[in-house]
Amino acid sequence: MLQAFEPPLDMSQDVDGCKDPHLENFEHGHCHSEERNASSCQSASTSGRMCCSNHAEACPQEKSNIMSNPTTEEVKSEQQHEPIFGSGAGEVENNNEIAECCSNDVADSNGNAFSSPHDWLDPSLLLNVPLVDVDKVRCIIRNIVRDWAAEGEKERNQCYKPILEELDAQFPNRSKESPPACLVPGAGLGRLALEISCLGFISQGNEFSYYMMICSSFILNHTETTGQWTIYPWIHSNCNSLSDNDQHRPVSIPDIHPASAGITEGFSMCGGDFVEVYNDSSQIGVWDAVVTCFFIDTAHNIIEYIEIISRILKEGGVWINFGPLLYHFADMYGQEDDMSIELSLEDVKKIAFHYGFELEKEQTIETTYTTNPRSMMQNHYHAAFWTMRKKRTTTT
Repeated sequence: MLQAFEPPLDMSQDVDGCKDPHLENFEHGHCHSEERNASSCQSASTSGRMCCSNHAEACPQEKSNIMSNPTTEEVKSEQQHEPIFGSGAGEVENNNEIAECCSNDVADSNGNAFSSPHDWLDPSLLLNVPLVDVDKVRCIIRNIVRDWAAEGEKERNQCYKPILEELDAQFPNRSKESPPACLVPGAGLGRLALEISCLGFISQGNEFSYYMMICSSFILNHTETTGQWTIYPWIHSNCNSLSDNDQHRPVSIPDIHPASAGITEGFSMCGGDFVEVYNDSSQIGVWDAVVTCFFIDTAHNIIEYIEIISRILKEGGVWINFGPLLYHFADMYGQEDDMSIELSLEDVKKIAFHYGFELEKEQTIETTYTTNPRSMMQNHYHAAFWTMRKKRTTTT
């Protein structure tokens, strides 16, 4: 994946000095917990390529120094040879910053410069990789199965299908000339955002994790055919295997060709922290729908998330949520920015009502998250699934 990017990506700048406690139960939690706050890199480019700033923050819990105008990823359609660019949260204005960030020279941790992707991946130049970063890569590989493999279809049907059906029901008369706009915060590897686009929405996925953005960009922009690549996602899982063949089994990805899936013009992926990107006056009342899937519990302050969702929705807009409340910073102490507000489901709904939402539908759906379907251990969530509508302002 890294070789596919030009200029090459310097992951040595992704400094990670803090460990997410959920990694200790890697098999048990939805393993993107550390990923939502793992990246302190910038991504900004008019070509859809990502680049990393040279001033990464020391801790993943700190808000990243994201450019105010984040990047959108490119997707090549089957009808066109040129990339299609979706409308991001804003257009990139400072090309000098982009040129500086995306310079062809990459330096290792000792300041040795090299430019070729092949040189950068030379074994003699490999850095000492912290184990927490190895776990992140394993997590991404599992997420690839969830989003882009036939083996992940069951989980996608559990989580994504109810969301897609609800969106279809909420917007039955979608116009091709002026399709409704849907935001997907915490979009991960982009499959749900893509499926929403294929449903006839202007869809934008928002993702903070640099690891997730690299992988989603690669799959969305470099896929030429279904089943193009083979991965071995369970090779490092030594527990609860029924057989060696189960542990060693290959998985082909992707299960669809993204550019041929029938996306709606305007599909995009936006890199950046949800609060920093969308807590902006330009985003007020922009979106017809906001979809959150395994996302709201990634917040330091879930109240802030709900407030922003309410602000960016149009009056009468809908918020569709799916997921548990595995608060990702619940057990982290010792630093000021490790604040964690952990509300019960009942209190989350009360906060939503306070910010102008009305509950229309609610149910509990059992699901898994990046689970090995052939493992002897299966962890299940009883996820909250709801549709809330932002009240319209009454006029006299």
